[in-house]
Amino acid sequence: MDRILDIRRLGRVAYDEALELQRSLVEERRQGRIPDTLLLLEHPHVLTVGVRRSGGHSNILATRERLSELGVAVFDAGRGGDVTYHGPGQLVGYPIIDLRPDRQDVHRYVRDLEEVMIGTCATFDIPAERLAGYSGAWVHHPARGLEKIAAIGVRIARWVTSHGFALNVNTDLGFFRLIVPCGITDRGVTTLQVLTGTPVDMRHVEDAVVANFARVFDLTLQGSVEANAVARV
Repeated sequence: MDRILDIRRLGRVAYDEALELQRSLVEERRQGRIPDTLLLLEHPHVLTVGVRRSGGHSNILATRERLSELGVAVFDAGRGGDVTYHGPGQLVGYPIIDLRPDRQDVHRYVRDLEEVMIGTCATFDIPAERLAGYSGAWVHHPARGLEKIAAIGVRIARWVTSHGFALNVNTDLGFFRLIVPCGITDRGVTTLQVLTGTPVDMRHVEDAVVANFARVFDLTLQGSVEANAVARV
């Protein structure tokens, strides 16, 4: 029997509301009340800090006062990885999927998310790749070397996933100067807009992510719920 993927396009959602929604959906997925689900959304300006690496809050370079002036919130995310930025113009994906019975491999799951990001970039004629020792998707700049275009930070509890990926589409890269992105000091970040030379339609990027996610995870698409499950911000 084909496994279904439910797509929920939620627009702009506050980070804490998205976190609570994920927790609720993880429990529903664990109980078999919903199919595998992919949330696609944007966040208002926020820094999120992961749990596995040593840098954490020390990789936030801006003062609390400066973050407050800019309207940037800070959350401990409960996912893997270090600190990252989310904000308008960045597409965030939260897969709520059950990796049982045949995908129970954390490393494979992260590599599969990277493949989704690489395939999505290819849709816009951007050659992205992996970087040994780091998660995410990377693109080559002739002067600056590899720069990150997509970050990945996941949580897996009893083989049901949450958190996920963030793809820089039309993101204001100035906000990344508030942090050491993902704790990596010698690599920059970039966006689809920078690489294509023009703003990129977010709906087209969502469509590319959906198609690549269904392909990589061998899932059949179902539905596209618009921004009605969570209040816009």
